[in-house]
Amino acid sequence: MAFRLPDDLAFNTSKIADPAAFARERGAAAWLYLNGEEFSAMEGGMSYAQVQAAVPSSSNVITDPPRVLDLELARQHVAALDDLPRPTVITCRAGPRASAVSYMYAGLRTGAEPAEVLAAAEAAGAPFCAFPDYKDWVVQSITALRAEQR
Repeated sequence: MAFRLPDDLAFNTSKIADPAAFARERGAAAWLYLNGEEFSAMEGGMSYAQVQAAVPSSSNVITDPPRVLDLELARQHVAALDDLPRPTVITCRAGPRASAVSYMYAGLRTGAEPAEVLAAAEAAGAPFCAFPDYKDWVVQSITALRAEQR
């Protein structure tokens, strides 16, 4: 059976105007928020406090630029997602990093091959697929984390 993103993980594909409505529409029990507080000061930004008010359980792993996606961030994402109840939403400013985290985590946890994960992401139009660095990060993270778990 081909890899696909589980129904209990969702990510944003644009800025979120109303965090509570976003969570409610997706039936989210939890939220992994990838932005730092500087995002809340930007036009159309959102704070972690808004996330916390929108769902019963949340985690904040700051991943927004200029931070570089690396293996340490992947470890933090996996640890947070392992602890959060489902359904869980994962969000960044507009979706690319959140979609990369979603596919990386799901690929790792389902045992899917990185190439299968990328193929499914590309077929679904996942925002991270527009960024070669993010695609590389998904592949490298799945590969490295899987090796660490053996």
